Amino acid sequence: MRKEPYTVGSIVHVVKRGVRGLPIVRDEHDKWRFLKLLFYLNDSNHPEHWERDIEDIARGLHFSRPESWAERKPMVNILSYCLMPNHFHLLLEEIRDGGISKFMRSLCGSMAMYHNNKYQEKGTIFQGAFKSKTIGSDYYNDLVYAYINVKNPFELYKGGLDNAINHFEDAYSWSLGYDFSSLPDLVGNRKSPILSKHELFDYTPVQFKKFAREYLEDRLEKMSQIEII
Repeated sequence: MRKEPYTVGSIVHVVKRGVRGLPIVRDEHDKWRFLKLLFYLNDSNHPEHWERDIEDIARGLHFSRPESWAERKPMVNILSYCLMPNHFHLLLEEIRDGGISKFMRSLCGSMAMYHNNKYQEKGTIFQGAFKSKTIGSDYYNDLVYAYINVKNPFELYKGGLDNAINHFEDAYSWSLGYDFSSLPDLVGNRKSPILSKHELFDYTPVQFKKFAREYLEDRLEKMSQIEII
């Protein structure tokens, strides 16, 4: 997937991979910190020492902003996300010029600095610049939405993707409990402040589950259209 130009209003599928396929998160704390980054760094007004300020108030997905901070000014709308061991996917809407690029620099820079400080390493943890593809049709919208929210968590299910498809009901229930994907927010009972709603992705839980099953059953043909990452 190459990095494509986009304008305000564009919906963009973004992926960032670990260098040489190495992990970008190593423990649960790293994973939860990734979710904090999605919320707190998606804000042009976050202070330099934001993490120190929120140390005692951010627990799980119950994020809140210190009253002393300036009014929140998001750089992007985050529509979906999934954190994998060695990469992550985001579905973003550009809401101000340069917002996606600015957000990605802030997100990946913070992840790399934290990683190197924690694990006493040096250098980048990521493989080059982020890659992106602008969504251009309703059909592709739906494929990417299922790709991020279902196909990726299913790959983490015991036995991998094929086993997950063969045990769809159990794998889907398991995925609803995977904290580091947006699926629990979109069709489950969890509601975090990370995500923004968009009219293009207006599914009921029943509708989305049906679509997800159909998508995965026919995955080889459909995934060939978006396996560009």
